[in-house]
Amino acid sequence: MAQVQVNSAPFHVIHRGQGPAVLFCHGFPDTAETWRSQMRAVEEAGYRAVAIDMRGYGESYAPPDVNLYSSLHIVGDLVGVLDALEIKSAVLVGHDWGADHAQRAMLMRPDRFRALVSLSIPFAPRGEISFWDELRRKGLGNRYYAFDMMEPDAEIRYADAPRTIPSVLYWLSASPRPDERWDPIDPTKHMLRPSPVGVPSWANPAYVQHTIRSFDRTGFRGGLNYYRAMQTSFDLTAAFKNAVIRQPTLYIWGADDGLCRLFHPEPPTASQLQQSQPGLLDVVRVENAGHWLQHEAADRVNAELVKFLGAIGSSDGTPT
Repeated sequence: MAQVQVNSAPFHVIHRGQGPAVLFCHGFPDTAETWRSQMRAVEEAGYRAVAIDMRGYGESYAPPDVNLYSSLHIVGDLVGVLDALEIKSAVLVGHDWGADHAQRAMLMRPDRFRALVSLSIPFAPRGEISFWDELRRKGLGNRYYAFDMMEPDAEIRYADAPRTIPSVLYWLSASPRPDERWDPIDPTKHMLRPSPVGVPSWANPAYVQHTIRSFDRTGFRGGLNYYRAMQTSFDLTAAFKNAVIRQPTLYIWGADDGLCRLFHPEPPTASQLQQSQPGLLDVVRVENAGHWLQHEAADRVNAELVKFLGAIGSSDGTPT
């Protein structure tokens, strides 16, 4: 573990191993610790594994201004981490918001990011209107969960980390009965319902406690600012309208993830996703896993990740 200066701001990184670099990007509400299992697998396969507390999280730079959480800022952080660690290029692995910003990094800096693994969040090119406006157009402005997370009082509702972190982990996973799981467009099945367990059966207790301690210390403003800055990101990225990801990619999703069921009610095929990701190698549907598949199905995710890394070769084009 180390603290590095990224574009004159402090960022917390975990790195281990030698070889071609793999940079892991987490989502909400999480930290770099979410990737411990994947980092071990990557290291053992001969790669250099790097994970960061993303901007606004953990021990990394956390500006209060929501306008400093755009995709341009986040991609700048990822490039800056490579610079700080003297890494020429890396494969990006992202989950949740980490996947979204990793996808933007593939478009903005193809010279630094050579391949992508997205967990849970499929890539969607920038279109004519923002995702938020599209939801409003569909009549979901009062139902989609993220609009509530952008409200000024959201930090207060999430603030009790010993209560809210177990709730988010449990309800977004495949652990609850299907009719009780989190539904992103049903406010009665929200993620802050009291969890019946302190630590889900699939989670490492040390990971859960680390996450609770981290948010007890930082609060949730940084993480919630990712939602609040999404419209800003859209407004700033007109240059990437309809741009596709041409580097090699892999998409992994949990069959019981409410967000994935909303994004694609029918399981997506590789040919469908290749329209926006011509370099897509595979789509992996993981059964009996929800939103936290890097924990719920760690062995499967690790195997698919190492397989993908082997298939794309090292940064200089030689087999790994």
